[in-house]
Amino acid sequence: MSQSDTPRSPLGSTAPRVIPLYVAEAKVYPRSVSGRFANWRWLMVALTQLFFYGVPWLQWNERQALLFDLEAGRFYVLGLLLVPQDFIYLAALLVLSALALFFFTAVAGRLWCGYSCPQTVYTEMFLWIERHTEGDRQARMRLDRSPWSAEKLARKTAKHGGWLALSLLTGFSFVGYFVPIRELSQQLLHLQLAAWPSFWVLFYAGATYGNAGFLREQMCKYICPYARFQSALIDADSLIISYDAARGEPRGARSRKGQELALGQTADCVDCTLCVQVCPTGIDIRNGLQNECIGCAACIDVCDQVMDKVGAPRGLIRYATENGIKNQWTRAQMLARVLRPRVLIYGTGLFLLSGAFAFSLQQRQDLLIDVVKDRSTMAREVGDGVVENAYRLQLINRTERPLRLNLSAEGLLGLQLQAQGGSQFLLAPAAIGAVPVQLRLPQQAGLAPGTHTVYFVAEDRDHPGSRFRSKAVFYLPR
Repeated sequence: MSQSDTPRSPLGSTAPRVIPLYVAEAKVYPRSVSGRFANWRWLMVALTQLFFYGVPWLQWNERQALLFDLEAGRFYVLGLLLVPQDFIYLAALLVLSALALFFFTAVAGRLWCGYSCPQTVYTEMFLWIERHTEGDRQARMRLDRSPWSAEKLARKTAKHGGWLALSLLTGFSFVGYFVPIRELSQQLLHLQLAAWPSFWVLFYAGATYGNAGFLREQMCKYICPYARFQSALIDADSLIISYDAARGEPRGARSRKGQELALGQTADCVDCTLCVQVCPTGIDIRNGLQNECIGCAACIDVCDQVMDKVGAPRGLIRYATENGIKNQWTRAQMLARVLRPRVLIYGTGLFLLSGAFAFSLQQRQDLLIDVVKDRSTMAREVGDGVVENAYRLQLINRTERPLRLNLSAEGLLGLQLQAQGGSQFLLAPAAIGAVPVQLRLPQQAGLAPGTHTVYFVAEDRDHPGSRFRSKAVFYLPR
């Protein structure tokens, strides 16, 4: 910067210009609101938390119904037992979740964020505690501006005490999905909680306390990537929270009877700013759709109440499409354009993948056989023209009952299986067993050297006709 560009004080001295690199945002104090969408949000809070806190206590076959035992590598989902080899199902669930997110966003924007996202749910719960200890919006603002006193200390202590209690309960319940929660509770009651469970309880409790108590809208505005790519998922026919500027502008005060406007205006928006005060991210929806909008519809509830008071029709702020607002379409006309190509593509993909996922689970076998061929010796001759190949079978019991198995091989005439201890094998519930086996084949005229397809077969002796096969190769030397 040259001297001529530098601002000067009234006395003629040069004063440096300070350009801040970071400006702290003002704290958001959401105002409480009631209405149909607020009721839907609290219903989703109740359902999600009933599931989260309640499911770990459910029992199934004398064990926890939903348990992810990372130490043993076993994942129990009701009657389903999954092992690390079933990782494909986790990948499929993630794909289905992403596709469902795309589908619902294309239809109606950030429904997940506004009603079911853990950040939203726990922020609502923390705000409920805050309102009951410090009061509603104006009371909280006055309390924060006031000097420290016994009353302020008591209210702040009660608030943070409630936050910490909820956070610890959340951390304990979260760890209960990975460590049997009944055992965990007994250890906690006897003050014998192990180091790692203690760490993860405190870690997750701290994350809940920080995210829902302090970060709040900062998570939605700056950390969560969903706000960044939602604009690529919605279009002019997606149902989003919209402000009808044609009805609302120019803003101004309006009489309660709705017959005259104090300022001679004919618009419905009275510029009460209540839609801003109830917004958990502190935005003004009247400026249009913004990345920060999480679709909670709190502004719709409070605006409808204001419209009722001033005698104007509801819907100044409502769920609508960009084309619907622009062309003043009715709700039926907007809904008629919901089934457009991108929605049909997302919906069809979601339906087909969900069906394939369910079918795959239904066809999933109780026994998984992994075949590992001995690479150090591809084949060797034993006896009079008999060729032997060595393998290692890894048998994975995907059930909670023992499997008594008969092992055999098929695919080539005269193929024989030999295993140490015989061909019968007992596999404990949810166990993994390794069995070294050899396949022997007398050399036959017309059988070309090279690799030939064979199958290992395990037959369940307790359920005749239940057979499990795994493909392998048998090598004949030249």
